[in-house]
Amino acid sequence: MITKDLFSKVKHIEITTSRLVNNVFAGEYHSVFKGKGMEFNEVREYVPGDDIRDIDWNVTAKTGVPHTKKFTEERELTVIFMIDVSASEYFGTKERPKSEVIAEICALLSFAAIKNHDRVGILFFTDEVEKFIPPKKGKQHVLRIVHELLTFQPKQKGTNLAEAIDAAGRIMKHSGVVFLLSDFRAQGFEKALQRLARRHDVVAIRVGDEREAAIPVEDTYLFSDPETGQEAFIDTGSYAFKKWFAEVVKAGGPGLEDKFKKMEVQVVSVLTKEDYGEAIVRFFKKRKRR
Repeated sequence: MITKDLFSKVKHIEITTSRLVNNVFAGEYHSVFKGKGMEFNEVREYVPGDDIRDIDWNVTAKTGVPHTKKFTEERELTVIFMIDVSASEYFGTKERPKSEVIAEICALLSFAAIKNHDRVGILFFTDEVEKFIPPKKGKQHVLRIVHELLTFQPKQKGTNLAEAIDAAGRIMKHSGVVFLLSDFRAQGFEKALQRLARRHDVVAIRVGDEREAAIPVEDTYLFSDPETGQEAFIDTGSYAFKKWFAEVVKAGGPGLEDKFKKMEVQVVSVLTKEDYGEAIVRFFKKRKRR
């Protein structure tokens, strides 16, 4: 059931992201995510400047006039969004949790994809695949995806990136584009991601919050793991805690980006307080230069 409040949220995301797609992303998405190749379109008479390698020698011999083959880009792509909906994604500033930023980034890239006539699908995962919506074209399909992004309620709380990545690999029979949106607070997913990246164009979008890298004021606090439910009293002023915390921050930042670089997977890092539109545009520009 679509409530008035939910309808307003969907409409807000549609308007905001459509404006970004039309004003900022014009040509950017198309130029960085190429089609599957070139397909034959027609034969026409050769004109100076045409590539001589495209001359159709059979037609040229029959007509006595040089003819060249004309090709167009086979544009259509299949784009899959893998959305981490584990409990850690609901952490963030009071006004803006990570899950909200992930939803808006997914909506933005979905609208960019359908503007370029690509097919869009989405996979929600925790420590299991919770839901998969097969790829389709069209605005109404993307609005359905936005609705799911705002309303989906996962059954589980944990994270199993490797299992979700392998599932995406089984689902995608032909090469396409995979956007993996998560905070990547998980272990043991590297081999699965490498396998997926060998067949598909994979972009990892890491969404974090600045408070995740800030040690609380020194005191004893009750900490709770949102994914396991485990609780413990911890002295944030202790040497052991500070050492452990520094290792966690490094593994989730520079250490994670080094992992992606070795796997030849491109990564976009976004904080909840940042303008995610600017972060995505920077990524597009960097990718074009490459």
